[in-house]
Amino acid sequence: MRGTLTSPQPLHEPTPPAAVSDTAAGGLVRFPARRLWRHRYAYLFVAPFFILFAIFFLYPIGFSFWLSFRDWSLVGPARNIGLQNYRDLLHDQIFWQSMTNAGLLFLIYVPAMTFLALVLAVLLNSRYVRLQGVFRTIIFLPYVMSGTVAAAFTFQLLLDQNAGYANRLLHFIGVSPVPWLTDIWWSRVSVGLLVLWGWLGYNMLIMLAGLQAIPPELSEAARVDGAGPIRIFFKITIPLLRPVIVFAVTLSIIGTFSLFTEPFILTSGGPANATTTPVLQIWSNTFAYLRVGYSAAMSYVFFAIIVLIAVTQYFLVSRRDTYYERRR
Repeated sequence: MRGTLTSPQPLHEPTPPAAVSDTAAGGLVRFPARRLWRHRYAYLFVAPFFILFAIFFLYPIGFSFWLSFRDWSLVGPARNIGLQNYRDLLHDQIFWQSMTNAGLLFLIYVPAMTFLALVLAVLLNSRYVRLQGVFRTIIFLPYVMSGTVAAAFTFQLLLDQNAGYANRLLHFIGVSPVPWLTDIWWSRVSVGLLVLWGWLGYNMLIMLAGLQAIPPELSEAARVDGAGPIRIFFKITIPLLRPVIVFAVTLSIIGTFSLFTEPFILTSGGPANATTTPVLQIWSNTFAYLRVGYSAAMSYVFFAIIVLIAVTQYFLVSRRDTYYERRR
């Protein structure tokens, strides 16, 4: 008799290791090994990011927090001293002076920079201005070079008291030379001018993006009702642009307290620590005085202050917006 033909058995994928049901006995959810095995190639491709993130971000944060409770000079073992670094920081006059310096720098250049950025954004958003792309590029170009050492050295040459072009120009119009880099207040103004020159274009682009997001129908409707350009600007444009302005000011706060290259090259933190910023002070304690643990504690206190300022500003603005909405 002819043998019975049997159909070939279908091929099955190998069972993944620990391929158990997601729900075990008793209704308890177990580790989804089957799901992980199913998407193993996707996890394999994204793994390098998480590995680098853990090595270069999470590990330094944890290690620096551990160092903030240690006394270490980069050589030899780290000695546990508990909260002594934080206690010393409370009485560190230079650190708190650096925080005050950052606040003064903020008051010196941020209001002027925000106002100029808004004015430039309005001008470049106008349909009456030609070659808008060229002007945007020219204004934004200093931002690309502002954080470089070359830009700071250039300003140092321009503001030199004896041979700087700024004092030569003042002498030409009959004004006595200004100690841009050797006087306490003028040195702060010099750093503020450098930061203003570098960050004006960046803030201008932020304002410009906010202006272009405002529907033009609102201005056209107000113009039909008889409102002039000034009234439209203060009654429609500014209120709708308020979140963008707050965002730009928040970035300016963080950037001001984090200044390093500008005061380091321009004035080296002087004179009399007048332009020392918190980041510059952290760097000095780490690499000049080799107080690594103390610098780590300083970093965490500095971070906590910045977060507190940003959160406070956010809640103040949110409360004010809620107040105006209730009044409407």
